[in-house]
Amino acid sequence: MNNSFNQIFSNGILGISILACFLAQVLKILFYYLQEKKLDFTRMIGSGGMPSSHSAFVCALSTCIGIENGFHSGIFAMSLVFSLIIMYDASGVRKSVGEQAKIINVIVKKIENHENNFEKELKEFIGHTKIEVFWGAVLGILVAILFYI
Repeated sequence: MNNSFNQIFSNGILGISILACFLAQVLKILFYYLQEKKLDFTRMIGSGGMPSSHSAFVCALSTCIGIENGFHSGIFAMSLVFSLIIMYDASGVRKSVGEQAKIINVIVKKIENHENNFEKELKEFIGHTKIEVFWGAVLGILVAILFYI
């Protein structure tokens, strides 16, 4: 069991992927500050925002796998397919859920004027714009190239 943990924590591809995800989350704080002129450290653990940490994470993973095993390998193809699905989901399905949450929150506020009380608002920053996904992907690829080669 101990050997398994050592193997996980010494896995360079996993480490670089996590680094890319972490850097994207840190950059979210910076970009939010530049846009809103206030620090919000909750952006570090939240979803949505610039750049997409999902994209950075999976693109770093796919890039490292491609570098190590060849971009012609089956494992790279599998990783790329899953990366594309995750990025599509981040900018498509999850983005739509966030937009629906905004509308539902407006409806809830109108209803609250009556007797109904609601515990909390729905989270609206769930998905990503296509540009956030794109720059997350670029970040992941760059981190992989810089740290894996």
